[in-house]
Amino acid sequence: MSFSGAEGRWREGLGTLRDVVRQELVTRQLLPHLPATPCRILDVGSGQGTQALRMAARGHHVTALDASRELLGILEAGIQPGMRVRTVQAEAERLGELFEPGGFDAVLCHGVLMYFDDPDPLLAGLAGMLAPGGVLSLLVRNGDALAMRPGLLGDWAGASRAFDEVHYLNRVGVTARADRLAELTRRLAVLGLEVRQWYGVRVFTDVAADGTPVPGDLDELLAAEERAGRTDPYRAVAALTHLLCQAAA
Repeated sequence: MSFSGAEGRWREGLGTLRDVVRQELVTRQLLPHLPATPCRILDVGSGQGTQALRMAARGHHVTALDASRELLGILEAGIQPGMRVRTVQAEAERLGELFEPGGFDAVLCHGVLMYFDDPDPLLAGLAGMLAPGGVLSLLVRNGDALAMRPGLLGDWAGASRAFDEVHYLNRVGVTARADRLAELTRRLAVLGLEVRQWYGVRVFTDVAADGTPVPGDLDELLAAEERAGRTDPYRAVAALTHLLCQAAA
């Protein structure tokens, strides 16, 4: 599985409802888990850099790594004076070659793990980048609710398959893989990472059509999504699961 070649369709979705809800919720869920003082952040698979730029705007030192020169170009165009952002074009598998172990206070990896058939090597690489007590922010496709989207869209055959499968065809036309919360928590524990909190992302808006614009009542929509994302049973059926993990001090 690979995201390569899907950058064009990804760019088409930037600024639409599903993208805005995802990015805004991830920021809101992430910020309480970061140090108040400037820290060293590594964004693995940073894409167009929404989170990297938001963290840099808050004074953090950000290193953004992505394999796509096209998406890094969007990120670099958004860097404002005073922001401390370094971009690195490379595959996520090369973390150990590019950076010193334990060199970051926080590592972000959003929407990347789904493109790896075997998540363990990347998870180990991410864990290795964390300083003692560091925070890993991990956004994955929710394997416990994989049947929700096709079911709500009336694709009954797709919903039936999704109960037993972990692979799916995503919105940018790439076959990807979902993670179940309990199994992913176990994998992280093996690496010495404790899941301190987890959230759902896009409980209500995941079935919005491609290209759906941002509505005028966005604040109310985000308030509902944010509450659902931290409340049972709603967060368990969100399209994406956002895990905040901590390394041993």
